[in-house]
Amino acid sequence: MKVRVRLFAIAKQTAGRETVDLELAEGATIAELRARLAAEVPGLAGLIGQMLFAVGARYAPEEVAVPPDVEVACIPPVSGG
Repeated sequence: MKVRVRLFAIAKQTAGRETVDLELAEGATIAELRARLAAEVPGLAGLIGQMLFAVGARYAPEEVAVPPDVEVACIPPVSGG
């Protein structure tokens, strides 16, 4: 199945693009999406463990299955002051 991952902040800058289209097996989990994204965009490997993922409008834990034809938001850690 095809999944579009939307990148924000440092993840977007590091990847040099706003979105990454991934091909995942049916029933793939957020953990599998995370691993595939790191393989597809090696520059994100150092950040990938700290990123949160949201499916629709909800944050999704590692074990959640990614539905087909969905956009997943990839939210890197933020800092501020």
